[in-house]
This record gives sequence, C-alpha cells and structure tokens, in this order.
Amino acid sequence: MNDNNVNMEERTAPEKEIIRQRVEKLERLRKESKFDPYVIDKWDKEHKLSFVHEHFSHLGPDEMDETATIKTAGRVMTIRKHGRASFAHLEDDSERLQLYFQLNSLGEEEYEWFKRWVDTGDFLGIVGHPFRTKRGELSLLVTDFKLLSKALRPLPEKWHGLKDTEVRYRQRYLDLIANPEVREAFRKRAKIIKTFREVLESHGTLEVETPMLSPIAGGAIARPFITYHNALGINLYLRIATELYLKRLVVGMYERVYEIGKNFRNEGIDSMHNPEFTAMEVYWAYANYEDMMNLTEEIIVACADAMGSRQLPYGDYMINYEPPFRRAAMVELVKEHCGIDFLTVTDEEARKLAKEGGLEVKGDESRLLIMTEFFDNFVEDKLIQPTFVLGYPVEVSPLAKRDPDNPDFTRRFELFICGAEVANAFSELNDPLDQKERFLDQLRKKEAGDEEAHAFDEDYIVALEHGLPPTGGLGIGIDRLTMFLTNSSSIRDVILFPTMRPKE
Repeated sequence: MNDNNVNMEERTAPEKEIIRQRVEKLERLRKESKFDPYVIDKWDKEHKLSFVHEHFSHLGPDEMDETATIKTAGRVMTIRKHGRASFAHLEDDSERLQLYFQLNSLGEEEYEWFKRWVDTGDFLGIVGHPFRTKRGELSLLVTDFKLLSKALRPLPEKWHGLKDTEVRYRQRYLDLIANPEVREAFRKRAKIIKTFREVLESHGTLEVETPMLSPIAGGAIARPFITYHNALGINLYLRIATELYLKRLVVGMYERVYEIGKNFRNEGIDSMHNPEFTAMEVYWAYANYEDMMNLTEEIIVACADAMGSRQLPYGDYMINYEPPFRRAAMVELVKEHCGIDFLTVTDEEARKLAKEGGLEVKGDESRLLIMTEFFDNFVEDKLIQPTFVLGYPVEVSPLAKRDPDNPDFTRRFELFICGAEVANAFSELNDPLDQKERFLDQLRKKEAGDEEAHAFDEDYIVALEHGLPPTGGLGIGIDRLTMFLTNSSSIRDVILFPTMRPKE
C-alpha cells in the first residue's frame, strides 16, 4: 500500500461520519422544514462576486452602500456561526466574498434557519448590501438568502488540502473547488485556443471538422487505437492526426483550412504525453514551410501576449517568446551539441558512433536516420528557448516535400520549447508517385513489425492524383503549448480529465 492509499484510509472514517450526519440533516430538513433544496431549479443571479469587488472597493471601513442591492449566488466555502451574527465566505467562478448574516437584518426565524441548516459546500442564493467591515474586508450584509443545493460530502480542503495529484486528476471537480489557481489555468487554456482561432481567421482560414473514426490511421507515425463497427463489420481507428483529410479538402478547392480537435495515440503516459490530446492543424494552398514557420511564430507570440507577457516562466527557466525565434538545421544542432558532422561520416561510421553513444542500431540504418536518434537522445532536451529545427531526413518525413537542393532532406521543421516538440510543419508532398513510394516504404516497415509505421492510404493517393497545389501544413500541440505558457509541470495539469488507470 502506497502513501496515497494510507492517506485515503486515514480520511475515510471522518469523511464517512460527516456524510452520515449530513444525510441525516437533509432528512430532518425535508421533514421538519418541509423544504427540499434539490427541488429549486432556478435562481436569478444578477451579479458575479467580482462585480462587488470591481464596483464597491471604494467603500471605507464600516461603510455600507444601502442603495445597492446585490443578487448573487455561489458555494459556501467557510462558516463561522455565532449567537446574533455569523460570517461565511461565498465563492463563485469569479471571486470569493465574505457574507455577514445578522439576526437584526434577517429576523430571528431566518437567522436561526441559516444557523441550523446551512453547511460548508452548500450553494446559496444571496441578496444583500455591499459594505466594508471595521477590519477592512469587503463584504455583503445578507438581507435574504435561499438554500439552492446541499453538499453531502465535506469540502476537500477541510481534510487534506487536495495536494495529492492522483486525487486531483481523478476527481477534477474537487481540484477545481479547492484550488482557484487550477480554475485560472483552464481559463488561460480557453484563451489560448481562442487566440489560435483569431489568428487563423484573420488570415482567412476556414475552420472545419474531419472524421475521428477512419478505416485507416494516417497523417502521423504513431500506434492507433482500434475499435470495431458492428454494422459495417470492419475495424475502425481513432484518428492519430487530421492531416490527410485536411489535405483532401485543399484538393477539393478549399485554399485555407484548419481544425482544432482531439487526436488519439495508443502510447505511453507521462508528464508530456496523454493518449487523448488536442491539436491544431492548418493547411494553406500556395504556401510553404517558411510561411508555416512565420505563422507558428505569429500564433505563439499572440498566445504569450494573451497571457500578459512575452517573457514567461517555466520551472527554473524564463522563456523568451519575443520574435524572431532561433532557426537551425538538425545537422547543425547535432554538430553543436554532440561534435559530430553527419554530413561527412559514412553509414558504417555513424553506426559505430551510435553504439559508442549507447544507442541501439540495426545493421541497415543510414547515417541520417542515426543523426535523428542522436538529436532525439542528446539534443532536443537542451532546446529550452523557442527553436525551429529544420532539415529533417526523408526517412522520418513520409509526408513532406523533398528539398530539391538536398534530396535526402525535406522542407520540414519542428518547433521546440523547454526541450519538447510543440509544432511540426512542412511543405506538403504533392507528388503522388513519390508519395506512393514512401507509403510503400512505410508499409514494408509495418510488415517488418514497426507498429508505428504509416499506413498505406490508397484513397489519399487518388486525391493527390487529382492535383494538390503547393501547400504548407502545420500542426501544434495545444496541451503542451498551454503547459509551457501556464508554467504547469505536467500535461495532466492542463487537460481537465486526463487518462487514468482505473482504481479497481
């Protein structure tokens, strides 16, 4: 049994007792007061709690504005009940505010009803006047209230502060109740996605939706999830990328399209990976990978601006999002960090260097493929500041256009921030004959046991044979970018309900 389980066991007894007491209280409330809090289906909330802070912060100590009537609602976070006056803190999705319940203002019957039946965690509708206490806390003098819903379980912070990440991710609702900074992180995520749309639509890009279920898992090198469709009697795959469908739309005369949506990859889970993740992919006809580089920079700078600064912390680093970002070839970066120039070594020499570096190599791996393994293992985690990495070999870029000046390489880049890939883009391969050969090469790898090799998509080849104009394509991982822009230590901190192993 791990520490988390021990802590859960320690909390079980008092929590069970509180639940028992609250269920009994609910039964007494229904019986004695003839009142059921779950019957109420509406409360006209006219003001958020932030409205009080925004419009009445000018009030001085012991000053009240009786001309202003606030009608609001929220969850009771704390209660201090006394003889003739009681205090509580109410919280909604915007702010927290102190409530002042006074016998003289409510009348004896209402005040005693409050003291008897209201608990922390309950939702209250509140009517009152704004004032500031003698001690200087902005508050509401409650003139009327309504119990809108009862909580039968205690608030998480009362017992353990909800620092246990396992509980936070499994029961995100408790995390959101206990930790306002978590609610703020997801507001920032929504702002980031909104910024994506604003930038893309400012360039005349049409938002579309493509299938999540497909007979072929294409558009990326990854292991898919497989499901079975009973009516059709076939296997279908949850999409690993939106790329091939979006490029079909460019063939179909949509010149600029994008999609923000879920992708699914049957791979490991760690601080940077979740099997279900959100990505944006965009395709522009008559553009190339340099246009996509500029677009990537524009989107990310706009997102940093939406966060309030182009200098944002991530862990121990201060990340500079001021453009232009560094642009460097993979060959150059590997030489810089590993001291090896893979343009001058032979395949055999590269394999020997890989073995000396502790990398597993097959007998037929080329020097450029080995270069990518050096990059993955020894370079990318050192790219802390935003860096565009250019010059990916054809062998690892089955959908990218070759560089005519260096046919072993493609016109492709990936953007790295904080040592992790955030974006991937290229001048799209629009030669159907070349694309077919690359698909066949991937098919041979799949038949040899590579479960992540790209599938052969015959219909996509047919689409290319109808003509795909020169096109630039870009994909950005929204979860990972949000993680960096909000200084979150794990991708699970920016996914509301991350994938978890079942408790039982």
